[in-house]
Amino acid sequence: MGGDDAAVIRQSDGRALVLTTDFFTPIVDDAFTFGRIAAANALSDVYAMGGRPLWCLNLVGWPRETLSLELLGEVLRGGAEVVRQAGAAIVGGHSIDDPEPKYGLVVVGEVDPDTMTTNAAARPGDWLVLTKPIGTGIIATALKREAAPEHVIRAAVEMMTTLNAAGAEAGREAGVRAVTDVTGFGLLGHLRAMLVASAASAELWSDAVPLLPEVRRLAREGHVPGGTRRNLASVSEATTFEPTVDDVQQLLLADAQTSGGLLLSVPSQAGPRLLAALVARGTLAAVRIGTVCEGSPGTIRVRAKAP
Repeated sequence: MGGDDAAVIRQSDGRALVLTTDFFTPIVDDAFTFGRIAAANALSDVYAMGGRPLWCLNLVGWPRETLSLELLGEVLRGGAEVVRQAGAAIVGGHSIDDPEPKYGLVVVGEVDPDTMTTNAAARPGDWLVLTKPIGTGIIATALKREAAPEHVIRAAVEMMTTLNAAGAEAGREAGVRAVTDVTGFGLLGHLRAMLVASAASAELWSDAVPLLPEVRRLAREGHVPGGTRRNLASVSEATTFEPTVDDVQQLLLADAQTSGGLLLSVPSQAGPRLLAALVARGTLAAVRIGTVCEGSPGTIRVRAKAP
């Protein structure tokens, strides 16, 4: 497949296992919240494949000489809470002494191999739909610099700790063709990967992409992580921006996300049904942000406004 979100292994009984892993360093100060975010982020790849998480293993790097084990207990408690919310179970794990704290999960899920979703089936004419706003990379950078207002931090934490289960369920109900989750490579990077795998191009509507509160202002003030700038550089040759899409908006579309939403490609006739299903399940966003097109595989045209 085209660099999909997780590995899928077919079993002899006709079922299939979904396997993935993810971990990272803290992006918020609160240990319990960090655990919740890391767990939701790791679980996301299973949802992107249309699967259901079953079992998880904790992955921990911890500086035991400088941070207390009680603090680590809070990280693990946060992760366990989100795993329980997903209907899965933590069945073990592994830890090492590490100068920088890290936490995440190995996740094993199951999926019906006949109905699983990949990032390789988008077709020209499909709607592109997003289920969460973007901007967590910029907010995390502003937080480190003590420049993020409290209400902005709360909105980002809510987004990053929200599971993608509802979006995946709505996608199955509506008959989506292709799915990926939006994480470290940003919206443009993950869209480009979907388009390369699907041998298609796309038109993206900048003003339709939902943003977290005050993200544009924070980006304009320079709170942009290096990963976001690298993301934009990596898609520059494949992406054409209308002149009215300014530099800040270009960075936002490439912002490196943590525990972002699902990007879904759905046949146009099923698009309204998908949006209604997302709204009914209360996803944090339910927005059409563009369309899949004929054209050179992996190329993206970004318009300032939806037609």
